[in-house]
Amino acid sequence: MAAMGIPEVQENRAVRLTKRELEVLSLVVEGRSSKDVADALYVSKRTVDFHLANIYDKLQVSNRVQAFRRATRLGLISLDSTLGR
Repeated sequence: MAAMGIPEVQENRAVRLTKRELEVLSLVVEGRSSKDVADALYVSKRTVDFHLANIYDKLQVSNRVQAFRRATRLGLISLDSTLGR
């Protein structure tokens, strides 16, 4: 049971990220800033921040570290591929 005021995270629910959201998440996991991700994907920083907000919402997290952990646990990104860089 969750503590008062903290919503429970449904770990078993299906989470679907778009191809672009996965690209953004993969670059963020590498340790890149939003500006660096924007430059790599030829989009604005605001667009990257928009994708990150969607990723956080879908994964029910509030920061990059939590997103990395949840995405890894759900099998959306591979821990091996992130360590190999």
